[in-house]
Amino acid sequence: MFDTEEFISESIESLKSTIDDIAIIACSGGVDSTVAAVIASQAVGDLLHCVYVDTGFMRKDETEQIEALLEEQGINLVTVKAADRYFEALKGVTEPEQKRKVIGELFIRIFEDEQKKCGAKYLVQGTIAPDWIESGGGVRDTIKSHHNVGGLPEDMTLTVVEPLRDLYKDEVRELARHLDINVAERQPFPGPGLAVRTLGELTPERVAVVREACAIVEEEFEAAAERGEMEIPWQYFAALLPVRSVGVHGDVRAYGETIVVRAVQSIDGMSARYSEIPHSILQKISTRITNTVKGAVNRVVYDITHKPPGTIEWE
Repeated sequence: MFDTEEFISESIESLKSTIDDIAIIACSGGVDSTVAAVIASQAVGDLLHCVYVDTGFMRKDETEQIEALLEEQGINLVTVKAADRYFEALKGVTEPEQKRKVIGELFIRIFEDEQKKCGAKYLVQGTIAPDWIESGGGVRDTIKSHHNVGGLPEDMTLTVVEPLRDLYKDEVRELARHLDINVAERQPFPGPGLAVRTLGELTPERVAVVREACAIVEEEFEAAAERGEMEIPWQYFAALLPVRSVGVHGDVRAYGETIVVRAVQSIDGMSARYSEIPHSILQKISTRITNTVKGAVNRVVYDITHKPPGTIEWE
């Protein structure tokens, strides 16, 4: 049985003995990094500097929501607008592992810039067990390199501290509930953000398409769950595939890309089963997406793959 009070107490003591100088925490507003930030803040107080990097791959209105959330938690936050740097660094990069490594390296470079401003020695991260398990190493195969593990550059000068490293998502959610953090039930969102939900070339225009599609999926699923028409999935989103097909908008030929809708039920993210969504809801989502991003997308499909053999995200 996971003892939240014991874990928090031991983590605070461990952080106090480990962090003897200024630390930066990579805070994304997700449950993992927010829990890590709250515990680290309780441990080292003003030694902790929280930084949120807006990569340009966040969901609709997410930056504003994260800033409000962390302010509510009493955490001082610095927001770094880095979309231009990320799109430039990822120009022409389409292979998923390479994407994650580029994102991970630039992520650290940005934190090194912030390190120079505040003189930080440590980097606190909300890394959890599935991140390093899936990133491989030793006898473990690399499923996908998480940007906060496999994407870290070898020459970084910050010392990484990971207070949640041995926990799984369900345990981190228990901590969030115990700490009364309102992201406890927030669905998982990958560290590289929409960059790994935009398969193929990363451009501001293509990312904008998947951002709008993700917002539609979230809105429709959450509204349907509130009406009692379905169970809310553990994770649910849209991904943009670089697959073009012929379609029709009105009486005009359309040649657009494909959106795939993904929804799964899971406990810890290590395995998952696809969610059985009523066709009426999927139909509404399809109509909204194709009407909203006319010309860019003309086909919507639903993914019915479990994990394994698939992963939850497409990249």
